[in-house]
Order: sequence, then structure tokens, then C-alpha cells
Amino acid sequence: MTDPYQPAPGVELTHPEWSRSATIYQINTRQFTAEGTLAAAARELPRLRDLGVTIVWLMPINPIGEVNRKGTLGSPYAVRDYLAVNPELGTLEDLKSFVAQAHSLGLFVILDWVANHTAWDNHLVTDHPEWYARDWKGEFTPTPWWDWDDIIDLDYERPEVRRYMTEAMAYWVREADVDGYRCDVAGMVPTDFWENVRRELDAIKPVFMLAEWEARDLHVRAFDMTYAWSWNDTMHHIAQGKADVESLYVYYAWNAKAYPRDIMRMMFVSNHDKNAWDGTEYEMFGDAVHAAIVLSVIGEGMPLLYNGQEAGNDKRLEFFEKDPIVWREHPMAEFYRSLFALKHATSCLWNAAWGARMVNVRNSASKQVLSFVRADAASRVFCVLNLSPAEQKVTFGPGPHLGRWREHFTGAALTVDDETALTVEAWGYRVFVG
Repeated sequence: MTDPYQPAPGVELTHPEWSRSATIYQINTRQFTAEGTLAAAARELPRLRDLGVTIVWLMPINPIGEVNRKGTLGSPYAVRDYLAVNPELGTLEDLKSFVAQAHSLGLFVILDWVANHTAWDNHLVTDHPEWYARDWKGEFTPTPWWDWDDIIDLDYERPEVRRYMTEAMAYWVREADVDGYRCDVAGMVPTDFWENVRRELDAIKPVFMLAEWEARDLHVRAFDMTYAWSWNDTMHHIAQGKADVESLYVYYAWNAKAYPRDIMRMMFVSNHDKNAWDGTEYEMFGDAVHAAIVLSVIGEGMPLLYNGQEAGNDKRLEFFEKDPIVWREHPMAEFYRSLFALKHATSCLWNAAWGARMVNVRNSASKQVLSFVRADAASRVFCVLNLSPAEQKVTFGPGPHLGRWREHFTGAALTVDDETALTVEAWGYRVFVG
């Protein structure tokens, strides 16, 4: 008999070993290169490896619906055929080659998967119309409340839908050797569906699963990582002067207590949604962008790099049209490379239970400056972030930050004791390694 007083494990799945210190990079294939193809994208894989990327996330590779299409080229999230490659991107052989080349470089590839809905002209509409949700008139319906009129919802009360979708996801793991999925609007699909998907995919090979959602229960048996939407929102509010550092305590308190220990949250300052609809990271964060990126890498969670950020991309990429990234040499590439290298090399910064928890270090400017330590038996990092538009001089009380440090970006030595005062410029950051 199970002891009712014994705590149940918060996470029952096993993260793939290669996700231990992983970082993730999102490719919007249509805009990633001038050609907009998988073959062209594959040529950039060595560059991504050299940036310190581990996981390459490809936005949906399936054919796009034409009925009720938005814009000229449509949304990649309006899937017309789950078992085919969009000919605009290339062929099945191109996808296989992309994955094989990534693997040869020590990279891993996950596909964007759209399980909640299909395009209006997906063959399932005519083959299995009974598989679709209906509105009050008995007609096909887009997801309620949103302007997603280029798609219609599937009905996950039907076992046939679950079987078909699971087998389709297994197909790409078997056929193209992909390493997992980023699952679109994952919370709009029943959690027990995802839990079974994870079991069946893991039986083929260990996979990595990312949910576009923010919910604790998704981590138990289905997903390795969920989005940190609320972190991004809070950082944006701070950057815009609408909140202060103490508002971040809500996110980190929930992360520490309301979520299981052995989980990953995806930290980001940009992605395809943010860039297209809300603004570039420069519009969203302004002078705070570098500090936000530092926190996304040094704090708990896995950092995302959206294609073009390393080139200082300062335009919103069109979502339904061809609008290729303008590539250029830019200091942001070296900034990410330096931070990613630190994450890979420093065990306390690793993901999930492999890494160390953030310990809040109280300082004399708690509404403007965030300071914390992450430490384990082999390493320690002390991070100080001035999240305000004014220079701050701060002192610290007792805590795990005391001792000798080396500043990561400059190499300068610093000994911190009870008397230490640190001056940090507006929106400045210091990352110390012990």
C-alpha cells in the first residue's frame, strides 16, 4: 500500500542527459535566410554551434493551408498536412539532412507542433469531419475568443484524434530522427494526451518536450520545459518603468515553491510572437535589454535566442510574408557567446535539478537592484543587476555572496565583505564567478 504521507515526485519523466546545460535557438525558417529553405538554414548550423547553442527549434515545417489564409504566405501554424514537409522549405530529404548535420555538430533538433487546430483545408476536414470541434451552430470553429480564423479546432474528446496525432508525432521521430517538440498552445490540449505522447516518443528515443504554456502540471509526465511568459511580462514592465525589482519576486517565489524542483522554464527577451506582434527586444526593453538577457542566462531556466538577435535585428519580422533577416556582424553575438559559454562551463548554472537554486541576496536598493547567488559544490556565481534608469550604489548584508570573485566580462578581481559597496550604472550588470 502506498504511504499517503510520503511526498509524490513532482517530476516523473526523465530529462535527456544532453539538456543538462542546454541553450535553445529558434529558427523562423521563412525569414532565417534569403532562400527561406531548410537546406539554406543547414549551412548556418556551424555558426549556431559556435554561438553555444544546444537545441535548434524549427518553426512548423508542414504545408500551410490556403483556405482563409492570412497574408500572402499564411501562418506556419495553419497546418494542411501533418505528415508532409512544406515544399517552400524543401523536401523530407532536406529535413533529414538538416537533422543529420545538426547531430554531427552535437546539436539537437525539435520541431514546432500544432496539435490544437488545423488549417481549414487539412485533408482531415474531409476525411474525418467528425474529429473537429463545433460551435453553437454545429459548424467548424476557430479557437474561441481569438482572431485565429485561418484555423479550426480539433476535438480531443475523440480517441481517434489522439491516436492520429500521437502517431503523426512519432512519425517524425522515427523518419527524420528529430529530438522532440515545441508544442503550440499546449495548455489548450488535454494534459493526459501529452503525457501519453511523451511515453510513446520516449519509447522510440529520449526526447525533449517544450510546452508553449505556463502550468505546473505539464511538467510531471509530459514536458521538460514550459514558457516563462510571466517573467518576460514582468521584465518588460520594469524596463518601461511600470514596475520595480520587487515585482520579480512574485515570479521567482512561484518558481521556487509552486513548481517542482526538477523542471525547466524557457527564459526569453524575444521570440516569433513577441517580435511580430509586440516589438523587437529593443522596443520592448530599451536600455534594459542587456540586463534582461543576462538574467535570462544566469538565473534559473534555459535561455532562448530568437534568430536575428545575435545580429542586433531591430525590425519586426513580417509573419505572413517573406521578410528575411538582415544579417550583420554585431556585438550581441559575442555577448550571447560569452554568456552561453559561462552557462555550459559552470555547473551551478545548469538546467533543472542539475543546477543550483537562486538565493536572493538582500541589498540596500532592493526596489532597483536584484542580486542573487547560485552555488553548488563545484562552482558559484554572484549576479548584481541594476534594473533602474539611475546609477545605484549598493551595500549587502550577510549571505553566500561573501568572498573572492572574478568579474566574468572584465576579469577584474573583487573581494566582497560586510563593508563592500558596489556602484552599478543605470541598467548595468555584474556577473561574478567564484
